[in-house]
Order: sequence, then C-alpha cells, then structure tokens
Amino acid sequence: MVEAKKYGLAGVMGWPVGHSRSPMLHGYWLQKYSLPGAYVLLPVQPERLPAALKGLAALGFAGCNVTIPHKVAAMELVDRVDPLARRIGAINTVVVEGDGTLTGYNNDGYGYVQSLRDTQPDWRADAGPALVLGAGGAARAIVASLVDAGARDLRICNRTPARAEAIAKAIGGPISVVPWERRNAAIADVALLVNTTSQGMSGQPPLDLDLAALSRNALVSDAIYIPLETPLLAAARARGNRTVNGLGMLLNQARPAFNAWFGVMPEITSELRRMIEATV
Repeated sequence: MVEAKKYGLAGVMGWPVGHSRSPMLHGYWLQKYSLPGAYVLLPVQPERLPAALKGLAALGFAGCNVTIPHKVAAMELVDRVDPLARRIGAINTVVVEGDGTLTGYNNDGYGYVQSLRDTQPDWRADAGPALVLGAGGAARAIVASLVDAGARDLRICNRTPARAEAIAKAIGGPISVVPWERRNAAIADVALLVNTTSQGMSGQPPLDLDLAALSRNALVSDAIYIPLETPLLAAARARGNRTVNGLGMLLNQARPAFNAWFGVMPEITSELRRMIEATV
C-alpha cells in the first residue's frame, strides 16, 4: 500500500486493453482526492505476462488490475493469492507489497454484491433462490460472493453443464445445476436472476429467456454494461421488475483496488457515474 502523499502508480494489464474505462475511473479518483499518481494502460501480450508482473515492483508500481486474457494465468505468477480469489480461480487485482512481492485478489464478486446493495439497500442474499445464467469468470466470482453473503439456494444454468458443475464443485455451498433447457421454468420462484453470459451485449443476440414465469418481486441483474440496458433488463423493467445493470459492478470492483494502491477508499459519485455512462 502506498502512503497517501507519495506518488502512486498503477494500471490495467491486458491484451488488448485500449477499450478499458479503468484509467478514466481511477484518474477521476486521483484528482478528486488530490492524490499524486497515475493509472495507465499496460498492453501486455500473453507470452510477456511473467516478465511484466515481475517488473511491477522495479518500476515503482503499487499494483495493477488484470483483465482478459490474463486473469487466470496471472494467478499462478503472483507470490500469494487471496483465498476468495483462489476459490474463484482467477484474479483481477495485483498489489505490490512492501517487500516487493505480489498478492492477487478478485474484487469482481464484491463489486457485484455492492451494486445490488447500492440499488436496493435492504437486499439480502438469503431472501430467496438465485439463478445465475452462464459459467464464465464473472459467474464464478458472483456465485462465490453470493454464497459468502449468505445465499441458501443458488442455481447455475449454462449451455455446457460441465462448466456449471465445475463452479459448484470449486465454490461449494448450497449450489445446484439446472439444465439449460429448463431455464424458463427455473426462474419461477427466484428472488434474484443474474445474467453473466455475453448474450445481450452490444453486437450479440439477446438472451434467450422467457420471463413469463418470473415473479415481479424478483430483482433482475446483468453483468453487462455495454449497453447499459440490455434486452433482458428492458423486458424485466417493462413488466415491473427492479433491475441492476453491470456498471455498478464495474465501479464497485475498482474501489478496494484503489484503496490498496493509493490509501483511500473512494466513493462512487453521481458525477463519476455520468462520466462513465457517457462512454458506453
């Protein structure tokens, strides 16, 4: 962790990485809190990832975010991995410790759960069953954090059942796997519906899901933030369900990383949200 008044340096490591909103996000906070420092793009090809991570300490970095395609590979290259990140099977944040060693974290699940609480302060993970569609990295992080938050009935539904079963085995807890062909019926009693697939993202087909059986009291969320309102969220909102898009997850996952690097736990202001929204 860097002292608040020392020059802090962090960035986002990926390939490609030019599309990332993280420099805008962290740059806003550096300016808001009058902290000397910078957050930069770190385009790193996969074969150069070991050297890039090893060089963080020598270059004076406090740490970095890790994005596609490095989230899994980076976990095996740092000196230690936070237990939650180990369960998830990927890291998205690297912190350079005082002795120069690297610790990996995964803040995606924290970001997701906090985005629900921001939208619905009285939200509880144990309010009823939750159904998560998809079995990629976002799903793994979200499932782990919902279990840790107290979910008592968590269902994963994916086109490839083996991937959903692998998450259930790795995370543990009250998780069951629902066949993809039963997804429309499986939503009937859920309190939370989560889409982590790429369906509904700009350039992708809408999520193939019929909401007819869904309770209007259910909260519907999407990990996607481009567009801000996916066809799933639009359909849910039209029938009276509360909805949460993926922007809150993006913003909230950045907060603990910024705190670790720059010594301040930042706030998500309406100004920051509008600034990021204008770019998506």
